[in-house]
Amino acid sequence: MNQAQIDIIRNGNGFIAALDQSGGSTPKALSLYGVDEGSYSSEDEMFNLVHEMRTRIITSPAFSSNYILGAILFEQTMDRKIEDFYTADYLWEKKGIVPFLKIDKGLADESEGVQLMKPNPGLNDLLKRANERNIFGTKMRSLIKEPNKDGIHQVVDQQFEVAKQILHAGLVPIIEPEVNIYSEDKEKCESILKEEILTYLDQLEEHENVMLKLSIPTVSDFYVELIEHPRVLRVVALSGGYSREEANEKLRNNRGLIASFSRALSEGLYANQSDEEFDAILMDSVKEIYEASVS
Repeated sequence: MNQAQIDIIRNGNGFIAALDQSGGSTPKALSLYGVDEGSYSSEDEMFNLVHEMRTRIITSPAFSSNYILGAILFEQTMDRKIEDFYTADYLWEKKGIVPFLKIDKGLADESEGVQLMKPNPGLNDLLKRANERNIFGTKMRSLIKEPNKDGIHQVVDQQFEVAKQILHAGLVPIIEPEVNIYSEDKEKCESILKEEILTYLDQLEEHENVMLKLSIPTVSDFYVELIEHPRVLRVVALSGGYSREEANEKLRNNRGLIASFSRALSEGLYANQSDEEFDAILMDSVKEIYEASVS
């Protein structure tokens, strides 16, 4: 592992940008960017357009290590280039931003109030490619909808089982057991989830360090024990459907928790904007999320 990158993630001031929309969520991301489905006629064209969008964001002066510690990429983004550099190399060598990779294959059907990750038989090959592309860490998402202890246990057990595989490959896993922000029992879900995560963290070896990506908790500072755990490099927060303004407001009430926003980061950006307008709006977004993360 790159020690300079570890130091940035563990001690840096800033946030993690999530640029990892996959095949299922890409049409929505493009639509929010002002590119409707009639603008492309194949999956290849769709992914070309979304790479253009991500390239515009990443190359913007607003996308700076002064505010951004790391960026989470989709597999196709990892394999594409920006200005003759593979994306991860561009992020690190040109921007000083640590590259991560989304590695899950989406969510399985709901059972016991949760959605586990789908099977991922090609993960070892993907992790090998990630190392070849100079990726630092990975991200994988599950979803919790109800305070079902058995279901939440299965989510955390699966996450840590795959995290061990990722650690063995020499990468840092971001464990993401998202709690649905619209759950009627969100606070109860978070209480069960925290206890499960602490149990598994306590079982890790000294050299096995992970990151956590969690919904912003209902109770302020609820995840302080996780943030301070010696096996946790950093705890980051997803926006989960909140607007940027609401997500930032909630984030400010949680010391040590930093943002890892996707939709909330790209809110207000459109394909037809001039570079000056695009960069100015992105800079405002970046600064707002940064301030909420370091306050």
